[in-house]
Amino acid sequence: MSSPDPQVRAARNPSDPTPPDPDGGQDSVPAEETPAVAAAPARESSPPARGPVVAVTGAAAGVGAQLTERLAASEQIKQVVAIDERRGECARAQWHVLDVRDPAIAEKLRGVDVVVHLALDLDLETDAAARTAYNVRGTQTVLTAAAAAGVHRVVLCTSAMVYGALSDNELPLSEDAELRATAEATGVGDLLEIERLARRAPRAHPGLNVTVVRPAILVGGTDTALTRYFESPRLLVVAGSRPAWQFCHVDDLCSALEYAVVEKVDGELAVGCDGWLEQEEVEELSGIRRMELPSTVALGAAARLHRIGLTPSPAGDLAYTMYPWVVSVSRLHDAGWRPQWTNEEVLAELLDEVAGRRTVAGRRLGRKDATAAGAAGATVALLGTAALVRRARKARRRL
Repeated sequence: MSSPDPQVRAARNPSDPTPPDPDGGQDSVPAEETPAVAAAPARESSPPARGPVVAVTGAAAGVGAQLTERLAASEQIKQVVAIDERRGECARAQWHVLDVRDPAIAEKLRGVDVVVHLALDLDLETDAAARTAYNVRGTQTVLTAAAAAGVHRVVLCTSAMVYGALSDNELPLSEDAELRATAEATGVGDLLEIERLARRAPRAHPGLNVTVVRPAILVGGTDTALTRYFESPRLLVVAGSRPAWQFCHVDDLCSALEYAVVEKVDGELAVGCDGWLEQEEVEELSGIRRMELPSTVALGAAARLHRIGLTPSPAGDLAYTMYPWVVSVSRLHDAGWRPQWTNEEVLAELLDEVAGRRTVAGRRLGRKDATAAGAAGATVALLGTAALVRRARKARRRL
């Protein structure tokens, strides 16, 4: 769920400007008294700004930057307050530079109506403990600060991965389906904890509405284990698995988040392209051939390589390429929202983005490594590496 992109750590700026005046700072024009014989022309005054004041965390990069630009240009939004650990490029937003875990964020949210919390770190290379500390503590702080500041709605963004990738999943899953994911895939444990915080927050803070948006495989400047799957010279297919592919373009995620901001929808929402692609369709559209392996070989190798630090992706990531986790987007559809992208179009964009990259089991290869691996296929090369590692260990034990 890229997700939302990892945030760059930066020093806080204690001299941040205060939040915008919730009334928009508009000066009223008093009616003028004029003689009955010659009425003076009425002075034109600009209409008052409409819509809510919206704060976006993680606003300097990735999904946060795109949403900030979109909301700042919208006539439905009065003002955008942008929060991040560095200043972004949107000149129309009011910027506050600080870490979302800082309780001082509550002061920056005074006068804000809606908070969209996108400051998440889902980077494959980040230390897992540090990632969890940032994601969970940050969400806790934002929810508590929003309630203290009188914010009436917080929009959180997780991922459809929280439903879990399981062989008995329905196609598509209802948005009300049980969250059956485990913490075995990259960042999913953090997302599940964020989901729990979202459900508890309205009970802990009466009057606070929490909306959760769960995108399918996010594409558009993102880097995740699932986008890296398409950087391999062969698509790994586990024998007996039944994958189904549903994508979500960042543009469509931002439009869905805007729907949540202006209260066209609320509750727990899935977002993505309509329908899905079967594995055979993905292979035909991508032109990448498959490599099929028994599940014991594929899962065992993935687990061992991650354990010894050769790849950033745990074995749990592989389940999301084995079993379906396609979601219905009925709540957004009922509100009038429609995706602007199809699965075929998003896959084509993803392939353009990853062109020239080579990845094996989630680890990007340098140019020299990619050339060496390409002769026999990167997956075969990596499995061969695993065998060499095992032999080396056995040799050391015999010494």
